[in-house]
Amino acid sequence: MEPDPELIERARKLFSGRVDFLLSAPQLKFLPEPDFPEIAFAGRSNVGKSSLINALTGRKAIARTSVTPGRTQELNLFEIGNPTQLRLVDMPGYGFAKAPPKVVEKWKKLVRSYLRGRPVLNRALVLVDARRGITKHDAEMMDMLDEAAVGYRVVLTKADKLKASELDKVAEATAQALAKRPAAFPVLHVTSSEKGMGIPELRAAVLSDSEL
Repeated sequence: MEPDPELIERARKLFSGRVDFLLSAPQLKFLPEPDFPEIAFAGRSNVGKSSLINALTGRKAIARTSVTPGRTQELNLFEIGNPTQLRLVDMPGYGFAKAPPKVVEKWKKLVRSYLRGRPVLNRALVLVDARRGITKHDAEMMDMLDEAAVGYRVVLTKADKLKASELDKVAEATAQALAKRPAAFPVLHVTSSEKGMGIPELRAAVLSDSEL
């Protein structure tokens, strides 16, 4: 289903306006008042979360990108619009093998409490590396979302790194896996932050989800 061109244009205008980093919250008590709808970004470390947020907002470095996976260990919030219309929430990356077990458990606790305890969370985006498909860690994240009854979209990242035939196979396998999950949105997003593939459509989807 193609997004409405009017929605794509509204989203483009919104995201080309004010985008500000708000704060980092190591615990729920540090989050701002739940005044605006929130869209959360989840993904394994090095999946390209920061690059995607930068691409959506048309900024080069609103979200930090790092060659060291696992740097995002808190909930990082960004405000969109003037006046504010929504917030993007960059959740801690998961699945980074070198992180100590205690740190991993801390991340899980933070993410789980956010998913279950944030009334303004309208949707989550689960980012999946197109070169890998759904990993064990991605499946665990989707389990958490299914259990918390938080609706989520799955976004394939780095789609430009694959040949078209390989990408089609990954997309089909991913879509089939999503069909079995209760909280998964039925539309799969295929993106490349580097090439801009799928970015206008995903931006429109984020705006649409924020208006639910």
